Amino acid sequence: MNKQVEQSRRYWIGVVSASHVSRGVAGGFAQLCHGKAAPLRRMRAGDWLIYYSPRTDMRDGEPLQAFTAIGQVMDDRVYEYQMSESFIPFRRNIRYTDCKATKISSLLEQLSFTRGERNWGYKFRFGHFEISEQDFRVIADAMLNSAVGGVHELGIQ
Repeated sequence: MNKQVEQSRRYWIGVVSASHVSRGVAGGFAQLCHGKAAPLRRMRAGDWLIYYSPRTDMRDGEPLQAFTAIGQVMDDRVYEYQMSESFIPFRRNIRYTDCKATKISSLLEQLSFTRGERNWGYKFRFGHFEISEQDFRVIADAMLNSAVGGVHELGIQ
């Protein structure tokens, strides 16, 4: 990837239950904020998305508080997908990378958006937000097991 693209690359957190993350990973798509298009449109091809899952399932799931998937936005297409007669959410194509779920508790003091914050979970209530490249690297290294190459596995220098 050329230098200009790397410099304009952005990094995002999406907040989704682990069971919904699994569906997205299996299908190669992202769906955020109950199917809204706006958060998906903020991202561009080449950007990276890390999912944070507060629970295993949306309503009655067990608390999880872990980063559960990492992937790269494939193109600039945001599209509708009919899941049922009354629910037609927006989606985005994502190429996911094999990773391990990583509890946020082990990273709280390393991330600029949680360090020293007693109410660190508040930011996640927005469902989608941008993070710095440094925060992305910290999370990705933990998820990809830095002993095996960490973010370098993703082609990020």
